[in-house]
Amino acid sequence: MGADVTEVLPGVYRVLDTCNVYVVVSGDGDDGGAGERTGIAVDFGSGRVLDHLGEMGIGRITHVLMTHHHRDQAQGLARAVAAGIAVHVPPVERELFDQVDVMWSGRRISNDYDLRDDRFSLLEPVPVDGVVPEYRTARYGGVEVRTLPTPGHTPGSVSYLVDTAHGRVAFTGDLIYALGKVWSLAATQWSYTENEGPAMVILSCELLRQEEPDLLCPSHGEPMREPDPALARLSSAMQRYVDSRRARPWDVRGLLDNPFVQLTPHLLMNRGAVSHSYALLSGSGAALLFDFGYDMSTGLPLSTDRAARRPWLASMPALRRHYGVTDVEVALPTHYHDDHVAGMPLLRDVEGTQIWAPSHIAPILAAPLHHDLPCQWFDPIPADRVLGLGETVRWREYDITVHDLPGHTLFAAAYEFEVDGHRVLVTGDQQDGQGIPGERHEILNYQYKNRFRIQDYRQSAALYRRLRPDLMVSGHWKPRWVDDDYLRMLEERGERLIDLHHELLPLDRLDLGADGVLCRLTPYHSRVPAGGEVVLTATLRNPWPDKAVARVDPVVPPGWAREVGSLSVRLPGQGTEEVRLRLRAGPVPARRVRLAVDVTIGDLRLGQHAEALVDVVQEGTS
Repeated sequence: MGADVTEVLPGVYRVLDTCNVYVVVSGDGDDGGAGERTGIAVDFGSGRVLDHLGEMGIGRITHVLMTHHHRDQAQGLARAVAAGIAVHVPPVERELFDQVDVMWSGRRISNDYDLRDDRFSLLEPVPVDGVVPEYRTARYGGVEVRTLPTPGHTPGSVSYLVDTAHGRVAFTGDLIYALGKVWSLAATQWSYTENEGPAMVILSCELLRQEEPDLLCPSHGEPMREPDPALARLSSAMQRYVDSRRARPWDVRGLLDNPFVQLTPHLLMNRGAVSHSYALLSGSGAALLFDFGYDMSTGLPLSTDRAARRPWLASMPALRRHYGVTDVEVALPTHYHDDHVAGMPLLRDVEGTQIWAPSHIAPILAAPLHHDLPCQWFDPIPADRVLGLGETVRWREYDITVHDLPGHTLFAAAYEFEVDGHRVLVTGDQQDGQGIPGERHEILNYQYKNRFRIQDYRQSAALYRRLRPDLMVSGHWKPRWVDDDYLRMLEERGERLIDLHHELLPLDRLDLGADGVLCRLTPYHSRVPAGGEVVLTATLRNPWPDKAVARVDPVVPPGWAREVGSLSVRLPGQGTEEVRLRLRAGPVPARRVRLAVDVTIGDLRLGQHAEALVDVVQEGTS
């Protein structure tokens, strides 16, 4: 065996390359080959591992598992694909492997405040066979591998745990380099002046320590046979580093030990999340969560691409350890924004959690690109149960009533229930909850792109007055114990908001609404084969108090076909109607083809008022 190949444990080899590539021998090939010894690789470097198979006594590598996307780990993956090796990557970073050309075509390079090392990615995309299932064990080429999220070096980094006859091996990527040291501090800085990555290193080290590995195999540096002191020393050193860049110390490990604040004996607030989630505890040991987005976050990079966002379940061990939770049975979203729902698919996959969604939120979660709305998660999140607005549902010993709560977004709900003798209302991001009666401190958190309507906060203030909760809890602010002065202030603020909009908009003459949108196209973003049919729905709203005729004229690029002439529809006074448009896509695949409708309502000419985007793909492409 040459100097470039060493056996770090029986059946586990290290191949020196642009990074350490580890090979776990798996015995017979997973395709039933006649006695052929095969192996799986963790990371791939430049691909030199394929030149050393004989030294390890194996005929081929069946799978490669990537710890993260950096080029020193991945630049040889084209060789792996050519050799028929299945490539598996971290779920947060998949697009930096098989769609990295999209990153390169759109990545900001001027006036750039996004300091992540995503530009240390592959130069060209490679096909990916799948993503690794975090927190779960999967079988690759006869080897059982458990995947643990370990962000820090990159937001999406993972470590792999393999139990062998000689101990538990952790393949840690670039989380740790040596006793108390990392390969790169620069890579852990994800955004300007912030230190999200170093704080994540602390959390990842502590979570990995709980797995009690017997051997650490880093991507750079030597294998470490005393993992616990190595990880503990790095955790402590990184804590000192984090504190050196902050105005006051930050107890990151204390946050991991117990991120929950007990509001009542059976209602907890997760203070470690970007947006607070709340755990309602049953005497049975089960828990129900209100919202679950970015759990145990140390901050978010400035970018919003998937590789900058880390859903994980870091708070779950503390929920079990301190509060005796046996099952997280249900999760309820207050609205569809990513910081409130991003972790719910992982909860469902790992914990078996059911997602119950109100009737106006469920369609948004299930088809996130159907509407043009901000802050949506990347993937569909289908609901296991759809709840009616005004419906009271029973979960364990609690009755939970769902209330419509437009304002922050049109598609939002409040949840009312009683726990430990208190009536509680979960309000999401409706307002900050910190208002002081008699002072102008209350912020009504409305965004026009979220479909805010001028009278929404009058409606929510009336709901609060009718329900008169003892405690209101929100997404980003401290819980608020409610009194009459607070309710009165919300009523006054809601009326003042209406007055301001009437003062600034020509609503007495022309009701354009708060956002000024009189026509929307759905689906906003869709995919169609070249030459295929596209069906769009134009939803029109009449700004006039009297009936009016609306004319809709589709606008399509060259090579597309559309119905001849304008389409017209009668609109009731200040009412809405829908028009269906049938279009034929052009013959050439293209990304984000722009379509529009030219709209006239009565004598109001709006021009190309609404647009939609279509990806035209080669026929047979999924």
